[in-house]
Amino acid sequence: MTFRVLVVEDDPVAADAHALYVGRVPGFEVAATVHSRTEALRVLEEAAAAEAGGIDLILLDLYLPDGNGLDLLRSLRAAGHTEDVFAVTSARDLTMIREGVSLGVVQHVLKPFTFRTLSDRLLRYADFRATAEARGEAASQDEIDRTLSVLRAAPTASTLPKGLSAPTLARVTAQLRDAAGTGLTASETAAALGVNRITARRYLEHLVAAGRADRHQRYGHVGRPEHHYLWRGQ
Repeated sequence: MTFRVLVVEDDPVAADAHALYVGRVPGFEVAATVHSRTEALRVLEEAAAAEAGGIDLILLDLYLPDGNGLDLLRSLRAAGHTEDVFAVTSARDLTMIREGVSLGVVQHVLKPFTFRTLSDRLLRYADFRATAEARGEAASQDEIDRTLSVLRAAPTASTLPKGLSAPTLARVTAQLRDAAGTGLTASETAAALGVNRITARRYLEHLVAAGRADRHQRYGHVGRPEHHYLWRGQ
């Protein structure tokens, strides 16, 4: 699945940077970049009226030249729009952040931020969507908690085993998630990412240990069976 993103940012330089970041994350594409509340509303209404190619996610600046981003979000919710929102802002007012949450903001990304910061949150958002849509109904409170935690608990260098990096883990995660229907071996993952098989296997095993992937044996025509990894998304 490819998620279509609308970038709403009044600063053209920042808007271009945010769009560039989004385009570098596997599974995401920029549907449009706009610089005002009026332009954003027009693009969203056109996308909603189209037969295909709607907007999945909005990267929303909260300070726009023709109105506050939260006012735009209120208008959208009142009109029946259900797009998810990342608030991309320099605002540190916790009251404003709380209000954003009440309007359906799923992430707050504080400016200025790096590609790694945004890509981690986008990949976690994709994990959340994939898990929710694949399972449909949670079997327990624990499963609900695990699904929601995907949006919040960002991996850091201190929480990863020695020798593993968050950017490479994000790339391995994206590859495995995209192959959710068939799964991957360490050799296939290594070939796709341009790393050696042992490195790929370390990351895949980390995902298994974290409960986000399952490991099975896959038998070929000759030779020993290979470990085969399937995405779980927890």
